[in-house]
Amino acid sequence: MRIVVVSDSHKRVGTLFDIIEKHMNDADLFIFLGDIDSDFDEVLSVYPNLKYRRVAGNNEWYSSRALTGTVLVNGKRIFYCHGHTLHVKHGYEEIKNYARSVNADICLFGHTHTQFSDYDDGLYVMNPGAVRNGEYGIVDIVSNGIMLIKSKI
Repeated sequence: MRIVVVSDSHKRVGTLFDIIEKHMNDADLFIFLGDIDSDFDEVLSVYPNLKYRRVAGNNEWYSSRALTGTVLVNGKRIFYCHGHTLHVKHGYEEIKNYARSVNADICLFGHTHTQFSDYDDGLYVMNPGAVRNGEYGIVDIVSNGIMLIKSKI
């Protein structure tokens, strides 16, 4: 199972399309972590059958979209959010603790515009970076483990 994770497009819709189109044939799911919601709406207008999950970011103050989400994939629980409500610009302990409280195996967040991946005591943690910088992440979940891949278009 391959999941492509994107965040913080900030009106770089062309770059967002480049990432989506690059992985149309190898991704089973796309997760958009917010900022800017309307960018992902444009993707969905062209690819309405795209399998995706998404949350609102700090720039979606008008949105009724959820701020956090979880999804079960190949027996692994993924917690995802933009990160601003869990103060990721001031460290990652709060978000890791929250992810553990919902029994997540994988924690995905954006907001800092900085790619990051780590394995911390049973929890895989990733920030895909910012689409506006050409950055995104890939999560591969296979029978023998999980791999986090920081990517750039």
